[in-house]
Amino acid sequence: MMEGESRIEHQQGGQPPQKGSRLFTYLLGTAIVLVILGVLTMFQRRAQYHALAENTEQLAIPTVAVTHPTSEVAQEDLVLPGTMQAYVESPIYARTNGYLQKWYHDIGTRVQKGELLADIDTPEVDQQLSQARADLNTSQANANLSKITMVRYQELIKTDGVSKQEVDNAVGDFEAKAATVKSSEANVRRLEDLESFKHVYAPFNGVIIRRNIDIGTLINAGNGGSQQELFTLAQTDPIRVYVSVPENYAAAIRTGLGGSLELTQYPGQRFQGTVVRTAEAIDLNSRTLLTEVDVPNRNGQLFPGGYAQVHLQVKVAASRVQVPVNALLFRAEGLRAAVVDTNNKIHLHQLTIGRDYGTSLEVLQGLEATDWIVVNPADSLDEGQEVHVKQVAQVAAPAPANPGAGGAAPQQHQAPAPSPNGASGAKQ
Repeated sequence: MMEGESRIEHQQGGQPPQKGSRLFTYLLGTAIVLVILGVLTMFQRRAQYHALAENTEQLAIPTVAVTHPTSEVAQEDLVLPGTMQAYVESPIYARTNGYLQKWYHDIGTRVQKGELLADIDTPEVDQQLSQARADLNTSQANANLSKITMVRYQELIKTDGVSKQEVDNAVGDFEAKAATVKSSEANVRRLEDLESFKHVYAPFNGVIIRRNIDIGTLINAGNGGSQQELFTLAQTDPIRVYVSVPENYAAAIRTGLGGSLELTQYPGQRFQGTVVRTAEAIDLNSRTLLTEVDVPNRNGQLFPGGYAQVHLQVKVAASRVQVPVNALLFRAEGLRAAVVDTNNKIHLHQLTIGRDYGTSLEVLQGLEATDWIVVNPADSLDEGQEVHVKQVAQVAAPAPANPGAGGAAPQQHQAPAPSPNGASGAKQ
């Protein structure tokens, strides 16, 4: 009995230590887990902070699209834009006042020199001419009477029938009346010439390109404005074409140099001509030499005022490239192109421009075919600025040109091959 009680007391006395040991173990494990979670959270937040910082740095560096300039053919004709003009073009004005009675030729009519173009009704001039002729008759009658008196007095003085003073007066009166006759005759001739201007004639062979009058139009003499212009007559064979040759090619332009015209409405057809003269002076504003090329136009295919590409037979051997117009920067210090080097740094190159092809420009100095130039550069780009790059597909130049020579892309961000849609971005 005593043994059983002592065993029970021993068991009851040992139970509390087992429960305390479990609680301690549980608390210790919880603390360790919390510490581990805290450490993991700290490392995760630090990694997120570094990722955010790197992403911010990446976004701070702009991404630009780059392409190569296009090399031009080493030797080719000098091609320049030109405007066709009539060889002779003259506005025709009236030289008398009146109303248009009739016109005989409309626009597009080819007329010969001296052919009648229009008639003008001039009632006022007709009356003035009639009055002038009547005044002439009066002057002639007075002069005739004065002459008879003079002759009579000259005979009477021989017999002392009149004084010397009377003879002198008669002679002077006759001379004055004779001068009045000459004045009246000149006035009649003037009005007769003015009367002849009522008929308007073509001054040279050509085609009427404008008619500004109709029957009943009030006509005023002179060129008092565009409303007074009756017709515009143009001689279109040959056609003059004026081109502005850049200064660096001016020395190769000479009289007799061959040239030809190329028009979009006549694909594959060339109209041969010749350089007939140059201004022999460089224009200070455009730095070009004004050159005239004459082209025969017997069939009338070339129209004054039209646009043409003029091919001058000047073999150009200089190294030249073309760049799209959207790759240029217009700065206060001049025209620039943004070039990316192998370290992905921007360098602004000064350019010397040659010919303008519309969507692209010829660059004479400042770029090489191996350069990477920025397309659609932002105005904020500056010298030495770091950028990311992506390559865009090159567009064929409008003028004959060889494909652009390949060059090494910037090393740190090698541009991938262009995708079918024309551009592909480098994965950042």
